[in-house]
Amino acid sequence: MTMTDREASQAMLAHHQSLSDGVDLRSRAVRQAVQAGTGWEPAAAALIAYLADEVLPHATAEERSIYQAARAHSELDEPILSLLDEHRRLAGAAERLASADSADEADDLAASISSLFISHVQKENDVVLPLVAADPDADLAGLVEQMHRLTEAARRDDPPEAPATTDVVTGLTSLVLEAAAALAKAGQGDRACGLAARAWALLRAPQPKLAGRVTAKLHGLARSVTVEPVAFRSAPQPSATSGDAELDVRPMAPAQRHEKIFATYGALAPGSAFVLVNDHDPKPLGYQFEAEHAGEFTWEALEEGPTVWRVRIGRPADPATAGTESELDVRRFPHGRRHDVIFTTFQALAPGGGFILVNDHDPVPLRYQFDAQFPGGYTWDYQEAGPKLWRVRIGRPAPVAVGR
Repeated sequence: MTMTDREASQAMLAHHQSLSDGVDLRSRAVRQAVQAGTGWEPAAAALIAYLADEVLPHATAEERSIYQAARAHSELDEPILSLLDEHRRLAGAAERLASADSADEADDLAASISSLFISHVQKENDVVLPLVAADPDADLAGLVEQMHRLTEAARRDDPPEAPATTDVVTGLTSLVLEAAAALAKAGQGDRACGLAARAWALLRAPQPKLAGRVTAKLHGLARSVTVEPVAFRSAPQPSATSGDAELDVRPMAPAQRHEKIFATYGALAPGSAFVLVNDHDPKPLGYQFEAEHAGEFTWEALEEGPTVWRVRIGRPADPATAGTESELDVRRFPHGRRHDVIFTTFQALAPGGGFILVNDHDPVPLRYQFDAQFPGGYTWDYQEAGPKLWRVRIGRPAPVAVGR
């Protein structure tokens, strides 16, 4: 049975109320645990899990559905930018709560998360939803159904895992993070960050949620690196050029940023670079690059806050590989994430560029998706066709010169 727009509006309001109640309940549980002195960590973990499993997937789905429809109304430009910023602040607060070192810090963060989310939802209810619902060109019921599908897709992002294996890996990860925290307290913040980043690199594909926990801890550890200078330039810089593409990740949900950045790097030709624009110091990202691409990237700070950070990230030129194209081996990613990574890499290509897709099955379904999204705007050339490995060059055609 298809919803009417009125039913869709009521469903959104009810869901917003449910999420607000869930955040408030878990935030108050943190305060009660702090006041009782009974150990605040389990209550904080419950709030973080609720944000990760319910609130942030909902926020990401909103950005790709309701917010997109709202952009048809110029009077909503500033409110939408403000709401996007609040999504980033909410995720950032959750990351800081994951690395909180004291009961008072956890209490303050939990209270600020609850206050921010409740006011955020109220603005959506009072400002955005009425205009979209009244727009005759907007299909609110369809948007709500789309948002539901996107939310469910985000929740299914990880393949099922055996509980025993997961428990062992989770335990080992906790030990690594404890060791990193001890190193940071001993004044060895750089070593602590490097250790956490190497753990993230190992977990990134098989355990993405656990890798997200390590990323949150890495942000906290990076704040301890204050005395010793940190240089991530691990190879000669490509020549600077005014043609460097700019990747501004500030409008993106925090959970999407690192994948977009790594996909953009993966699409770089040797000797080229792009400029990352961020709203906080991307030092944790630098450690992750060192863990996954040691000696294969360059890092040059162009602007260092206090509100905007700009870093030029490049792929060094290698005479031995001149003229070759980068490979994107998606076998290390869970199946639910592969197509998003591939499309992100393709969209980062310059005209005339390409990359080699490496897969463990014939990517025919992917080709139909390319046909639907980029008809006539891509190239597809098999270089190896099974039976165990498939390699396909996917390219973006160069513009055709029009003669006079």
